[in-house]
Amino acid sequence: MRTRPPRTHAQRSTAVTAAAAALAAVTVLALPQSASAAESSPVGFGAGTTGGGSATTTTVSTLSAFKSAVTGSTAKVVKVSGLISLSGQVDVGSNTTVLGVGSSSGFTGGGLRLKNATNVIIRNLNISKAVGTDAITVQKSTKVWIDHNSLSSDRDHGKDYYDGLVDITHASDFVTVSWNTFKDHYKGSLVGHSDDNASEDTGHLRVTYHHNWFDNVNSRIPSLRFGTGHFYDNYVVGAGTAVHSRMGAQMLVENNVFRSTQVAVTTNRDSDADGHANLKGNDLGGATTEISQVGTFTSPPYSYTAEPASSVVASVTGGAGAGKL
Repeated sequence: MRTRPPRTHAQRSTAVTAAAAALAAVTVLALPQSASAAESSPVGFGAGTTGGGSATTTTVSTLSAFKSAVTGSTAKVVKVSGLISLSGQVDVGSNTTVLGVGSSSGFTGGGLRLKNATNVIIRNLNISKAVGTDAITVQKSTKVWIDHNSLSSDRDHGKDYYDGLVDITHASDFVTVSWNTFKDHYKGSLVGHSDDNASEDTGHLRVTYHHNWFDNVNSRIPSLRFGTGHFYDNYVVGAGTAVHSRMGAQMLVENNVFRSTQVAVTTNRDSDADGHANLKGNDLGGATTEISQVGTFTSPPYSYTAEPASSVVASVTGGAGAGKL
């Protein structure tokens, strides 16, 4: 038998360092491969959106001050302190970040509109009970990130008393909707407003939804016409009809969890033409699916990590909504 000579101090130190590195690598690999609940930049089709960037910050607590602060296309960061009442919507200009202060700032009674805008971030706001309008409307706008907001109304009125929570229409493009809560509402998120708008919308309406919590929202989770949607790592509870692909839209529905939901995904309702859907790794929780056309959108053109459905509920309930940044 050959006897191995004793190791020197340097050799022992090297071995300890290597062992520690190996243990660290194993530890990292053992963790759930989920997105951070406080991402500093958007993942998905909205990647590259910077909003106001490092521009000077203005903090507002009144509606008039907010309206003044968000106009124009000059780079700006606007912090909303407290809950502001409004009627209708306020237009937000390009190159803007709107950021709620703390966990309870935002708007009630109305919402925000992005129209002919580009490079806008909406984060950490509570927007509730936008009567007769959307909580957030995106029209003819590109490069948008809607993140960590708490959006809600109630279901005590008819389905048209409020409109959508996040509606994305008129050829808007490159949008990410992440880590938001959608609560107590009839019509969650409409992408593409009409069957008759193919000439404007075709080739646009590229939207990513990830790590959102839809709780007691009846439908449009989301409803997508003409565009391309990636819906991954979302938690849907209490829906009638959740994901709805129509008018030739392409949807990749990946690693989501559905509970107390009747129809998780449909491609063949309420439009002149069916949509397409690919399903991958979802936990349907007993919900049915209606897939008349399997689509060709199977691999998004961006880098992302979809955590498995088994860890989605913990991630989303722990990290979605205002006050979770």
